[in-house]
Amino acid sequence: MCPSYIVLFQLLEDNMVTFVKNELKKIQKVLSPDDPECSESPRDDEELGGEDEEQRNSREAMMKITVIFLRRMKQEELADRLQSKDLAAPCQQELKSGLKKKFQCVFEGIAKAGSPTLLNQIYTELYITEGGTGEVNDEHEVRQIETASRKPHRPETTIRQEDIFKVPPGRDQPIRTVMTKGVAGIGKTVLTQKFTLDWAEDKAHQNIQFIFPFTFNTTGR
Repeated sequence: MCPSYIVLFQLLEDNMVTFVKNELKKIQKVLSPDDPECSESPRDDEELGGEDEEQRNSREAMMKITVIFLRRMKQEELADRLQSKDLAAPCQQELKSGLKKKFQCVFEGIAKAGSPTLLNQIYTELYITEGGTGEVNDEHEVRQIETASRKPHRPETTIRQEDIFKVPPGRDQPIRTVMTKGVAGIGKTVLTQKFTLDWAEDKAHQNIQFIFPFTFNTTGR
């Protein structure tokens, strides 16, 4: 064989081995029972949003090959888990595409009568604190503000929007339920839109497999 071909195939082997090792690391993280975020996507954060069709096809092929070898090794449970994630990927991408179109813009004015503005351009981080009773407060907003102003000062644990479902230190079980509360107009709805948009744009919350937003309003007494 020509020396140039030897060098070429050596380089090809090196590239393929590096790719396989990197993909196996991601798959291992996805399937690890010790990882509290074991359901996250097998993509690297730095690759999110920059993946083309060729890369996706290579990654899907690697997933299928891994499933085959896991079954050969009699690791049926791991193979089933990985295969379920592989089958869910097309549905997830279609859902993300729809959510991006739905939430990338907000309307300034009355219920879609105003001009659309990109949410990412106007979003302002909320001051979110951990705590509360978990019960719905049916008092008028003014009453809630008065009550809050009379509470003695105490240390508050602040949380970033992207860390709402992050498992805090000392907790073993993942967080499954979060309730946000605050006075009307403070930004709770926009917060949920931003949370969903970041997921749909592969910017955050990739440990979540699917998001299905439901909108509802309550009326005060």
